[in-house]
Amino acid sequence: METRELRYFVAVAEEGHFGRAAERLGIAQPPLSRAVQQLERRLGVQLLVRASRGVTLTGPGEVLLAEGRAALDAVEAAGRRASRAAGPAAVVLATKAGASSELLAKLLGAYAAEPGSVHVEVALCGIGEQGAMLRDGRADVALLHRPFDSVAGLDVEELGTEGQVLVVPAGHPVTLRPRLRLDEVDDLEGLPPLRWRRADGTYPPGPGAEIHEHVQMLQLVGLGRGSVLLPESVRPLLGSDLAAVPVVDAPLVTTVIAWPAHSRSRTVADLVRTATRL
Repeated sequence: METRELRYFVAVAEEGHFGRAAERLGIAQPPLSRAVQQLERRLGVQLLVRASRGVTLTGPGEVLLAEGRAALDAVEAAGRRASRAAGPAAVVLATKAGASSELLAKLLGAYAAEPGSVHVEVALCGIGEQGAMLRDGRADVALLHRPFDSVAGLDVEELGTEGQVLVVPAGHPVTLRPRLRLDEVDDLEGLPPLRWRRADGTYPPGPGAEIHEHVQMLQLVGLGRGSVLLPESVRPLLGSDLAAVPVVDAPLVTTVIAWPAHSRSRTVADLVRTATRL
């Protein structure tokens, strides 16, 4: 398979229409159709069901779409990492903005003191973006949080596990309670749980406001527009307008340092060793 054919097929599969896919790719429709037909002949399977209003995927087509996306991401990641290797020695560490701040500061300080350490470029991400940066080559290593972040296809080392707290406006009556349970979190009158954007860009159903970044989230809670469940380590980042109440039956959050399974970077290995010592 040629990457060009694979890219063409993925565009058609995602658009569900040859015309829209051709426009997206900036090519004419006839050569796009021929390229996909050639790919089908080479594989010996039908990938698309063609109709006047568009196309749908066959079973083999669904498999190739999933695998093709991963293959194209890997090719793009390889190019990015090769380009970065030609520049000054450095490593890109991706982490969610506002998360694991104390751990990150300790890690950067401890690694900088190691003989042979290189510059660490910290890429602060939105919710759920660290894994994507790691997989597509924009980052070399990342701090992720299970069970919220997927670690599929990555190598990881666990760095710590913690409970969760409900962040609410300071002065709310619930702050007088020593602890909460999950069923009580959903029933807090006037403080609906804020809704995180999921990895696929959608939001779970519910009355709470939609959130996609850390500053927006904390400001909404401070204004009394909702509450949010966060790892215990968020406490030092809360201003005087916010308070945290432990939620005893909330899932534990495990912070991991992750890197591509195929990585052979000595710099990444040194950074991971420093993190596990901490």
